[in-house]
Amino acid sequence: MHGPVHQGPPRACARRCLALSLFAAVLALPLLAGAALAHAVAEGDKGYIQEITGTNILPFIYLGAKHMVTGYDHILFLLGVIFFLYKMKHIGIYVSLFALGHSTTMLLGVYFNVGINSYIIDAIIGLSVVYKALDNMGAFQRWLGFQPDTKLATLIFGFFHGFGLSTKIIDYDISPDGLLPNLLAFNVGVEIGQLLALAAILIVMGFWRRTPSFFRHAYTANVVMMTAGFVLIGYQLTGWFVS
Repeated sequence: MHGPVHQGPPRACARRCLALSLFAAVLALPLLAGAALAHAVAEGDKGYIQEITGTNILPFIYLGAKHMVTGYDHILFLLGVIFFLYKMKHIGIYVSLFALGHSTTMLLGVYFNVGINSYIIDAIIGLSVVYKALDNMGAFQRWLGFQPDTKLATLIFGFFHGFGLSTKIIDYDISPDGLLPNLLAFNVGVEIGQLLALAAILIVMGFWRRTPSFFRHAYTANVVMMTAGFVLIGYQLTGWFVS
């Protein structure tokens, strides 16, 4: 069953973990200021896409898979989503909701040329990682007194992840000739990449869950994931301010 860590550290320790995570994220910002300028789409891929016209199914499948497999922000969120999912039925439901969300906004965003500032949308994607880590830690149950709808949250953040994908595609400045089949091919590639990433995550998680240390270290693992989310937010906001 899907659920947060109910037996975490005492509240004072939890507050210290959160404070340390924020402190680590703040310390990382100066180091990220220069690197954030490299946010744009890989120049090799961008140049290739700008040169070709017409329907190019395989290149766009490759680009979609590459973006998802190398997209650490998407993978971190996916890790958070399946962290406490054990049954393939539950995993399929949540991954399908995520796929539905990002496929919808990716296709509509590119087709209607609706772009969002890439730094802002990627900061929101970093926020989705923070949210999911906090959810896994049981923070919302303690803070709000109830558990927010995890399925709805997965779908909504899927929409934002899709806008992140559409923003990247718009950056490619692809030809309108063959746009729809190329977009569908890119989406197929994204789903292939997601399945590959999910398979790798499940293999690692499968081995870890068999060890006695899983529940002892699950809270810490989500603190680390939350810290990574804060760093991603700081990375993108720094790029937004310095660009």
